[in-house]
Amino acid sequence: MHDRLELTSRLQLLADWVPQDARFADIGTDHGYLPVWLLMNGRVGRAIATDLRPGPLSRAKSTAEKYGVAPRMELRLGGGLSPVAPDEADVLAIAGMGGENIAAILASAPWSSDGAHQFLLQPMSRAEVLRGYLAEHGYLIRREQLVMDRGTIYPVMLVSAGEMHLSAGQLYGGAGLLEDPLEDRYLNEWILRHMNVVCGLRRSSLPDGAAQADSLREIIRELLTMKEMRRRADSCGN
Repeated sequence: MHDRLELTSRLQLLADWVPQDARFADIGTDHGYLPVWLLMNGRVGRAIATDLRPGPLSRAKSTAEKYGVAPRMELRLGGGLSPVAPDEADVLAIAGMGGENIAAILASAPWSSDGAHQFLLQPMSRAEVLRGYLAEHGYLIRREQLVMDRGTIYPVMLVSAGEMHLSAGQLYGGAGLLEDPLEDRYLNEWILRHMNVVCGLRRSSLPDGAAQADSLREIIRELLTMKEMRRRADSCGN
């Protein structure tokens, strides 16, 4: 009997969103915890785990062997989506990296927006870059939720082909988070971050500093409006 594998709250949310019996691939798998958990718990029958470097794949192999699922997890070396053929997976996770890197991975595989695939995306940073790329290149955020992991809030997104328009505030504050219990704190973090940058620009001598500060002030106003919408929604629910 194998030990029980406990996921971090970040990875557990991703695992919870994988449909039963999905053809699953984990891109940039590192230790392989997500596909191993899915295999151990009968959520998927087989899984593909990829990584750019041999070291993480070796760790993923050890994890799969430790928990007795190695025969059902295929390890592949390669960058981005290149190790996976479009017809091999219908649900793919890309997590634990910067939003700009996730956007670059999607951009390198035009089939990712063909409507036949769902992506579970979890940026560790630059989520605004990822949201902007998705809105501009034929993707739709069908679901977004925030998760607290070791004191930091991360967004998790369920994405597939579609059309959407995001305001500047939504690029930073998220899409469809009105009922998320962490939304208010998430918005506050962005507001304070932008306010600090505006203060720094006011003291700088950059030629375009004033224009940058004006742009950030507009984003702050939108984020404050989102906070007010959240406050009103909470009031109506009480």
